[in-house]
Amino acid sequence: MLLYIIFLPIVWLVWHILWRIRVIGRENLVKGRGFVIACNHISDLDPVYIVLAWFGRRMRILAKQELFQNPVVAFVLSSFGAVPIARGKGDTGTLERVVEECKNGTGLLIFPEGTRSKTGEIGPLKSGAFVVAGQAGVDMVPCRILYNTPNGRMKLFCRVRICFGKPIPAAELKVEDPKHSMATLRALKHRLLDAWDTLYEENHF
Repeated sequence: MLLYIIFLPIVWLVWHILWRIRVIGRENLVKGRGFVIACNHISDLDPVYIVLAWFGRRMRILAKQELFQNPVVAFVLSSFGAVPIARGKGDTGTLERVVEECKNGTGLLIFPEGTRSKTGEIGPLKSGAFVVAGQAGVDMVPCRILYNTPNGRMKLFCRVRICFGKPIPAAELKVEDPKHSMATLRALKHRLLDAWDTLYEENHF
């Protein structure tokens, strides 16, 4: 926590010098209420942009377990709220933990694509973000990160827009009937993709 308090203002200043960041729709993140931010994923620095956009308010970030192999990196990531998750291994313990934190008012950042896009295009969505939001009973906030580069990928000194859309209500994220859970998840994925498309159309460079 101390590292977070000390370094966050420094990181905020450096990031705004190296990348001209603009945040749109911050009012869609409600302080004191749990939520799941569902964001597209282009750069390794995407989580940093989201933390800075929600400046001064702690959140959890689901990050792949491999990033925590280096003790120094693991310490820094943990200080900024990152939680390691073993991808593709049914890491139910971590998911149960973040679900409880969301229930208690903590914001959570998840990248539904599960990995960075190497082309700048949106990749297939996984179900984890929807499952967590549904089990926690919290809204899902669509988020789109945009870079003003020819291929849409992050470059040094480029302009960045972090766009938060209108939340998908918690009540609409619950899967009431297990028999129809796959159909419900497919519909929710399409809804998030539509929200991402809208954020792009309204805010692209």
